[in-house]
Amino acid sequence: MSNDHEVLTGLREALAFSPENLPLRRQLAHMLLGRGMVDEAAQLVREGLTLTAESEQLKLLLARCFERQGQTAEALVVVEDLAKRPDAEPGTHLLLARLLMKRGELDRAATAYRRAIAADPALADETLAEALGVTDANDADGDASDDDVDEFGRVLLRADEKEAPAGFEMEKPSTSFADVGGMEALKDEIRIKIIEPIRNVELYAAYGKAVGGGILMYGPPGCGKTYLARATAGEIDAGFIAVGIHDVLDMYLGQSEQRLHALFEYARQHTPCVLFFDEVDALGAKRTDMAGSAGRQVINQFLSELDGVKSSNDGVLVLGATNAPWHLDSAFRRPGRFDRILFVPPPDETARAETLRVLMKGKPQDAVDFEAVARKTPHLSGADLKAVVDVAVEAKLRDAMKSGRPTPVSTKDLLRGAKAVKPSTREWFATARNYALYSNESGLYDDILTYMKLK
Repeated sequence: MSNDHEVLTGLREALAFSPENLPLRRQLAHMLLGRGMVDEAAQLVREGLTLTAESEQLKLLLARCFERQGQTAEALVVVEDLAKRPDAEPGTHLLLARLLMKRGELDRAATAYRRAIAADPALADETLAEALGVTDANDADGDASDDDVDEFGRVLLRADEKEAPAGFEMEKPSTSFADVGGMEALKDEIRIKIIEPIRNVELYAAYGKAVGGGILMYGPPGCGKTYLARATAGEIDAGFIAVGIHDVLDMYLGQSEQRLHALFEYARQHTPCVLFFDEVDALGAKRTDMAGSAGRQVINQFLSELDGVKSSNDGVLVLGATNAPWHLDSAFRRPGRFDRILFVPPPDETARAETLRVLMKGKPQDAVDFEAVARKTPHLSGADLKAVVDVAVEAKLRDAMKSGRPTPVSTKDLLRGAKAVKPSTREWFATARNYALYSNESGLYDDILTYMKLK
């Protein structure tokens, strides 16, 4: 014990003399971790990452510290990112297997374990292998050679192994509804449709209500549809995959449908999972407006995946966002698909004040009256409010460069900025008004009429 103490003291002194010596820092952190001094080891690793943020070895050490501290979720965030690298260390996959097993994701854990052992048989752990049901630790990890399968075959293979299809990335948002100002009616709808079923699975099952489904959010651009979708995933600690039109559409015939299928398969294997389709009207445009068959096939595939024809969508939560719901094929609004249609208007006064507070965080300010600014900015979207803050900050920067003395942003500065920004929502409402008045047999756009006080 005395010798250990002397070695640690010597390493600490050497590191204090040469703090940029990363091998020395790693060695000391390893020793501290091995002796249960986890907090000190974690601090050393964090300091090292400020010197070289891309060190895989330091990140792996930090994940091990998180694991020892019982912070499984934090460790997973680090390790899953490292495991995506083609040159990831075998130890990374082994740690990933342990963390996934703690989360109860045994299939993914087994895949990670097989990869670790295939790369370094010395890492074999009989206890872990038995817990994961891996009978032969030296089995191949299931990868087929590039010569055996075509590109789509490789995409589906990755989906079967519970890896994200190429071009997609799952994240775990830290944002929740507490970070969303206003929008209470929208949040209540999402709670009933998505959040409560996840939290009360047995209660909903008793009423024959499946966990999952789709919500379509529509409204003027810049009003927080994407932010709300991300907060929904964060509220239930679900995986979140943002899908854009460029992520799905492919120039080669049939590839778009295949990518869409692989995406849904991946989501089904990682429930609860929120799939967020931005500009969903681009993927689900009216088939009557299409001359060719390629676009129709993509839409048919999309509808089939939403229905869960061949696989259950239980636990897959689909959120779509569009600025032009009138361009979306009516088949998407059938019950069981996007069966809740939510209008996302520009933020109300309370939401505007909260948005301004968030946008001004970290900026020098002098007792800003956000409520006063919110009252003077009706019809402005969240993106417009960001422009207000930008205009005010740029004006202060110009003044500072002239006087050589920076001054904080005041309420008057934000009000001046508000005068320079025109609501970007007006053009959208001009178009939406016509659809709401003259193409609204189903009552889909009644919320627009109510908001515009035309009903």
